[in-house]
Amino acid sequence: MPESKNRKPRRKFTAELKSQIVQLYQNGKRKCDIINEYDISPSLLDKWIKQAESTGSFTEKDNRTPEEQELIELRKRNKQLEMENDILKQAALILGRK
Repeated sequence: MPESKNRKPRRKFTAELKSQIVQLYQNGKRKCDIINEYDISPSLLDKWIKQAESTGSFTEKDNRTPEEQELIELRKRNKQLEMENDILKQAALILGRK
């Protein structure tokens, strides 16, 4: 997907840098100063603060709600059952020919 002229290229932040930025906020530095200094969006800083306070982890899988985790597991189970069902249908066809 081509990037628009106004969009900045996507940057990657290490967990260590995210933690240091959150620590600045927790030590009293104003959000607006952090946002300007590191050129990040307010929503991104809020997300990191929430992740640090709730789980201490910045990975998405560690910050899923129980409902999100359940949905992922149910989709995986559904895919497995569909595959098993297809195998049983093929076996029934093969046995039906004999």
